[in-house]
Amino acid sequence: MTHPYDSLTPDCVVDCLESIGLTSDLRLLALNSYENRVYQVGIEGADPVILKFYRAGRWTDAQILEEHAFAQELVDHEISVIAPESIDGETLHHVLGQRFSVFKRRGGYPPELDNVDHLYRLGQTLGRIHRVGGATSFLHRHALSSDRMATESRLFLETNFVPVELQSAYTTLALDCDHAATEILSSMTTDDLQRVHGDCHVGNILWRDDTPHFVDLDDCISGPVVQDIWMFLSGDRNQREYQLADFIEGYEEFNDFDTRQLSWIEALRTLRIMHHAAWLARRWNDPAFPKAFPWFGQQRFWADHILELREQLSDMNEAPLRLL
Repeated sequence: MTHPYDSLTPDCVVDCLESIGLTSDLRLLALNSYENRVYQVGIEGADPVILKFYRAGRWTDAQILEEHAFAQELVDHEISVIAPESIDGETLHHVLGQRFSVFKRRGGYPPELDNVDHLYRLGQTLGRIHRVGGATSFLHRHALSSDRMATESRLFLETNFVPVELQSAYTTLALDCDHAATEILSSMTTDDLQRVHGDCHVGNILWRDDTPHFVDLDDCISGPVVQDIWMFLSGDRNQREYQLADFIEGYEEFNDFDTRQLSWIEALRTLRIMHHAAWLARRWNDPAFPKAFPWFGQQRFWADHILELREQLSDMNEAPLRLL
């Protein structure tokens, strides 16, 4: 069985780079990435660069270029986002059947979410990002949708991947979670949707020089701003409320936050959990996925996944977090 990256050999990576006028010193380092393929490539007489090869069939060129334009718009507002390099006026290159972009290499480490100063600075930066993001709208990127992330995910999984002995438990529970999340998010209107990062977790932030540098807008969407906030909150309810207070204090220096969005957090978490399981299933014919996620599809995984959905169903019935 073939997969989208069969032809992406080391020679192909070097040939793609050199086709746009950069000369490689043949040092290649594959970086952690599964949806796309990402390499650090040495350059003769200069710093290494990062090459990102886009998975075929996932995004259209228009969707990718809209992501690039958003990243550059943020950079133009002096916000610390890593945008693709423009080479001969192009940020998306088509060579040897591959689509790729070039980024400067940036170092850093994940922010510390138990650090008040880090939360405050993250809030400031996201407030600025969302201020710019709300200025205009995406034309081509996806909008956050419970139908796409929950309904389509559960239907795909229950008919293709869930073990027979757990299908009844999964089908009933996933349906209940789908309905509960959809009901909660029914209060979300088109006015609540704007350009957001979409996958805003610590792995996509490089902390350096007391500044958070945001990377990888590959999943940017039209969504509520709280979608970029809830993944920074962890621990028990009391801890999350204190984290939220520190974060929003920084955020509101640059952008208003609508507290009604706090009631959507657990529904959004449920969508992400359901969508992630379906994402793994849909990519299982890519050899990188069984190697990286060997536990997926095993009986224990599905038992734990069902338990996680049961906890989410309970959490969606709890009162939303308070902004202290």
